[in-house]
Amino acid sequence: MTTKSILVLGRRDHTEAMRVAAGLTIVGNAVRLIFMTEPVADTQANAEQAELLDLSDITPETTVAEMAEDLTFLDADALGRAIAESDRVVSL
Repeated sequence: MTTKSILVLGRRDHTEAMRVAAGLTIVGNAVRLIFMTEPVADTQANAEQAELLDLSDITPETTVAEMAEDLTFLDADALGRAIAESDRVVSL
């Protein structure tokens, strides 16, 4: 099986995006997760999913300026490159 480069865009549902990203690593895919639209809410569900990301060796990135202190910030050009370089893009 060929390893795929999969980009998960967390646009509408950050919790689900984290869950999906962690799950996609099970079959050996290279997965990136980019949070978009707004800061990730400080909820118990998000904290639990963040633990799964850590266990899956996924370090999220963001296009949200308010999150730039904690995560790698991607401007529009960097986001475009990330999309273009991925074999698959999942938007949640």
